[in-house]
Amino acid sequence: MRAIEEFAANPRPGEVCNLGGGRENSISVIEVIGRIEQMTGRKMNWRYLEKARKGDHICYISNLGKFKSRYPNWKITRSLDAILEEIVTLQRERVAQTHCHIKRICL
Repeated sequence: MRAIEEFAANPRPGEVCNLGGGRENSISVIEVIGRIEQMTGRKMNWRYLEKARKGDHICYISNLGKFKSRYPNWKITRSLDAILEEIVTLQRERVAQTHCHIKRICL
């Protein structure tokens, strides 16, 4: 949202910039699975296929240099771990709410 706010305040129509987590917030799907397993204390049911999907990048990290140079007031404000913790918390809340509705014991 901060990137959109910065762009809206100083638009540069037609210019293309990369936007993403950059190197400090890059992680593979396998690494995400490991972190979520650590956070939850539960093993996920998954399997790895050696064959890459058509069109997949082997590794992609957004270069934020151009965007940062155009919009110097913008910076990443949330870490990857904070985002994963938020996802885990929200999922736990959803599961608790679902169980509550199924058992009809909501207070």
